[in-house]
Amino acid sequence: MLLQKLVEYSGRMNLPPPLYREKPLRYIIELDSNGRFLGLTDAADPADRELGRGQPRALPDVQRSSGIRPLLLADKADYAVGLGSDGDKGHRVRSAHAAFKNLLIECAEATKEPSLGAVRQFLDGDPLDQLKLDDEFDQGATISFSVSGLLPTDLPSVQAFWAAQNDPEAQGAVVMQCVVCGEDRPVLERLQEKIKGVPGGQTSGTSIISANADAFESYGLEASLISPTCGSCGERLTKAANQLLGSESSRVRMAGAAFVFWTAEDVEFDFIGSFTSPDPEAVKQLIESVRSGRPIPGLDDAQFGTKFYGSVLSGSGGRAVVRDWVDVTVRDVREQIVRWHIDHAIVGAYGEAPTALGLTALVGATVRELRDVPVTTFRAMLRAGMTGTPLPHGLLYQAVRRNRAEQDVTRPRAALIKLVLKRLWARSEEDFMVQLEANNPDVAYQCGRLLAVLEQVQRQALPGIKAGIVDRFFGTASTASRSVFPRLLRGAQPHLGKLERDRRGAYVALQGRLEEILFGLTGQSVDGARLTFGEVTKSINSFPAVLNLEQQGLFSLGYYHQRAFDRQQARAAAERKRQGVSSEPEAELADESAPAD
Repeated sequence: MLLQKLVEYSGRMNLPPPLYREKPLRYIIELDSNGRFLGLTDAADPADRELGRGQPRALPDVQRSSGIRPLLLADKADYAVGLGSDGDKGHRVRSAHAAFKNLLIECAEATKEPSLGAVRQFLDGDPLDQLKLDDEFDQGATISFSVSGLLPTDLPSVQAFWAAQNDPEAQGAVVMQCVVCGEDRPVLERLQEKIKGVPGGQTSGTSIISANADAFESYGLEASLISPTCGSCGERLTKAANQLLGSESSRVRMAGAAFVFWTAEDVEFDFIGSFTSPDPEAVKQLIESVRSGRPIPGLDDAQFGTKFYGSVLSGSGGRAVVRDWVDVTVRDVREQIVRWHIDHAIVGAYGEAPTALGLTALVGATVRELRDVPVTTFRAMLRAGMTGTPLPHGLLYQAVRRNRAEQDVTRPRAALIKLVLKRLWARSEEDFMVQLEANNPDVAYQCGRLLAVLEQVQRQALPGIKAGIVDRFFGTASTASRSVFPRLLRGAQPHLGKLERDRRGAYVALQGRLEEILFGLTGQSVDGARLTFGEVTKSINSFPAVLNLEQQGLFSLGYYHQRAFDRQQARAAAERKRQGVSSEPEAELADESAPAD
């Protein structure tokens, strides 16, 4: 299916001539009509990023192995003019240059083009003596010829010769049914062009159809014959893949892989701006469009049924590995992206309204460094975002593990945990765990809230403390709550006493939050006074001995939600106090209310 859809996509492309590929042309040998040397033009512009390696030009190109195989009229210096580096064996350079000249002679005799005679005349002399190349000459760059201002590679007769020269039928290729077009045609033992830009693959390119070991072969078919493809289809699918991989508007790179995507017809649908690197305004417009049933500007109802295709590709040496394939409609992917943003929406770390997170932030929430993200994580999130499938349990484990390692819950990790749990439990409510749920009956969630309040008690009583209770106990509290919370509650008593004595407003606010949470956990009232040792002891069995993976996720959400709520409340109260509207206890907690950098 992937190969067929790539060939279909190539029909919308402005394709170069058969077996031509756009690549940088660095050097042009200028000749007159008689083959006299006029000069050497360097088409590279070091100051221009796109022209740093030469002028983009459609030139003859086929896949080459270690053997000698010249490219017609445009090749590297060893083929084109017989120039080799110090380490090259002289006989190989001579053989390569001779093969280049012989191909030129064949083309000249077949096409009768005078310009090819001029190039032959130049090469029959001593080209290196005429060129007088200096040490800065790039031997690995492509070099070609211009005769009276025109490149022979642009001539239709030359292009037709090159196509015929590499026609599988002319080379005695076996006739089989092409897996793409379904016709019985000569098929390629190896595709004549490689796919460039696949992460993890060779810089020279990768093959999308390849078998070079017994395990990959069947029915005696080797190399590309395991998936027989005719010359035309093989060229079109590789050119389509190369164009998709080469455009930032049709591919996303991450985790050693690339996701390429396209639609069956031209449709104004910004996949990157709505999903992988979301623009907040575009996402808001998209969500409102789906909720109201109104079309997005530039996208009419007729286009909703247009097919949307995507594939995750990674490299393994010289082969491209197809990691995933997506075949949906624009309507499907649009609606699922809206659901994706709703499912991971969560309040900001300082109480800000939820905003859309990009794929990079969510994928990166599972690892210490973005470069450590495995391709399986990238693939799973892409598929979940486009098709609405649940996310693997393993992502929840990775997120809570990072929480324990960093002793903190970041917004992207909280959003990812919420996303995994919501889809795992098939919860459809849009407001599911977006912000603090004070009445949430889950004990693990309330334990997370309790740790956030106890942290606040300590920081208010001991400003500037470097290693607080979260730094020391987050991992244990989030996995084995019963073993640590009684100790933390006892340790909070002197801090509460200090606050009651020195900062009455902060004490009232924090004591009230502790009472609310502990009453929900233990069913005991601790009205208006600090907890006694006996009350702490009685509460021990109310804490879970061990939290499973999902409970650890809920603990993280409770901790994150409570901190965000506390900060937002403190900031709002402090602002009201500055305006002289009121003097609330929460105003004394405003030292943590500044937005994060």
